[in-house]
Amino acid sequence: MTNRPLATESALLRGGAGAIEVLIDAPEHVRGIALICHPHPLYGGANTNKVAHTLARTFRDLGYAAVRPNFRGVGKSEGTHDLGNGETEDMLSVIAWMQSRWGQLPLALGGFSFGGFVQTRVANRLAEGVAPPRQIVLVGMAAGTAADGARHYETPELAKNVPALIIHGEADDTVPLDNVFDWARPQELPVIVIPGADHFFHARLHLIRDLMLRNVPPAGQAA
Repeated sequence: MTNRPLATESALLRGGAGAIEVLIDAPEHVRGIALICHPHPLYGGANTNKVAHTLARTFRDLGYAAVRPNFRGVGKSEGTHDLGNGETEDMLSVIAWMQSRWGQLPLALGGFSFGGFVQTRVANRLAEGVAPPRQIVLVGMAAGTAADGARHYETPELAKNVPALIIHGEADDTVPLDNVFDWARPQELPVIVIPGADHFFHARLHLIRDLMLRNVPPAGQAA
């Protein structure tokens, strides 16, 4: 049976600081839901980012309805940047909306850079519930101090009952690879390193997709 993609939708949801603008990529038969978070809003991050787009379209092809919000102050999303605190609350509100639309389907999370930092917080908030996320995909994960020294992320450890796929670029000049190793090492979390890839995975986006298709169970299939 084919599962054709539907046209990308846009919508405005309600969050703690006002409207949250989202893009929605869904297959014809939705078997799971996926929340995708974009990179830092103060450095040009938006839900149209190519890595976020790759995450969303790949989750869609795995049977998930993928929702890409804009963080506070980006596009039509209202409010101002809140260092990940208000953003975490907003993402929990978006998940509640997703569940009201599609039901209590398996939930996956995906995040790029600052979006990954937010998603670790979201995952930990959900992990103690009856249905923790079945998967989290973290790409170019924001951890420690950025290479330019302008940002520092106290990224929490990831809840142990949340399966993680962590992908980082060998030549990342925004979040040094050592930062991610320092975060992952005490948790015994494997990190997949893409040789030669920079922070934005120029000419390497297909490898993110390939890794996801090999390592993320399709929605509706046992993990």
